[in-house]
Amino acid sequence: MRLRTVLATLTAGLAAATTLTAAGPANAHPATSTATSTATNTATNTATSNACSPAVSLDGFSDALDKTTFEGTFVGNFSALALDRDGSLAALSDRSSLFGLDAKTLAPRSVVPLADESGAALDSEGLAIDGDGTRLITSETEPSIRRYSRDGRILDRLPVPSSLLVAPAGRATSNQTFEGLTLLPGGRTLLASMEYALSGDSTGIVRFQTWRRQHGRFALSAQYAYRADSGLGVPEVQALPDGRLLVLERGFTSGVGNTVRLYLADPRHATDTGGTANLTGQDGVRLVKKTLLADIVNCPSRGATAEQPQPNPLLDNIEGMVITGRAKGRLEVLLVSDDNQNAAQTTRFYRLRVRV
Repeated sequence: MRLRTVLATLTAGLAAATTLTAAGPANAHPATSTATSTATNTATNTATSNACSPAVSLDGFSDALDKTTFEGTFVGNFSALALDRDGSLAALSDRSSLFGLDAKTLAPRSVVPLADESGAALDSEGLAIDGDGTRLITSETEPSIRRYSRDGRILDRLPVPSSLLVAPAGRATSNQTFEGLTLLPGGRTLLASMEYALSGDSTGIVRFQTWRRQHGRFALSAQYAYRADSGLGVPEVQALPDGRLLVLERGFTSGVGNTVRLYLADPRHATDTGGTANLTGQDGVRLVKKTLLADIVNCPSRGATAEQPQPNPLLDNIEGMVITGRAKGRLEVLLVSDDNQNAAQTTRFYRLRVRV
């Protein structure tokens, strides 16, 4: 699909600042608008209709980028989102591509290929943009975190604790390592979340590793333990200005569909587990505290459709999250699903308002 078609479609559908809506291309799923209230609707009724929970509401969603291409690159497989210094969005594909998107329309503006030191593709999952504009990107393969320039050149690579490496080098399972990545307030501390538990740790307990900036480079720092809900992993984390975290938990059951939950988590009083070989619920280890903000299954479907069974057709394989701003006392949060370049899944963006 040509870029001007994407732009025309998205610009027309996303004109309202508080609504994420668009009429997608012919092969995309229909998108919806939250601006459906009539003159007889009250503001209270409109707010209630958008509610996912007392703390979270859905402003809208868009499927307009689903199954499209930009400059010959498939637009999708999105695993992470970040805000760039110029206010645009960066969207990371887990197939070694980093897209630049217009923050309002989501229209692609650029795409940069990524690779490791030998030129091989990454399983690129986590993304954070540093204050100098460099891109911090995780790969689940080893796992690893590399710093890239805006044009995709590798600048350096961060150290990773041996226990977090994929077996046999460490105790992690392939494709279950670094998924989430975020810079904490001030930009001096970087935090990466493992998706699932290490071998030897209790099922559901995942490790959050941090790095502290020293002399211009990130050095290993404290590590924390977080308990995910049964059967769920952690695909994304985002830091709040006060040091707390938004945490996405996600799972999939064949024939049923996805489970996606949004939590508020506080690592500030958790135990440093960097020296704890096995986390089995032992006394003296304080886990990261968490509070459920919303189960996305309870959001209004707003006319969404799904190509596979889902408990709510709005749901898909949600994997990326970024805080884009604050309005009316709530955080503006953008989510994106990873369609795995699969006809039965959808590249879908969701705009939420979250009260923390």
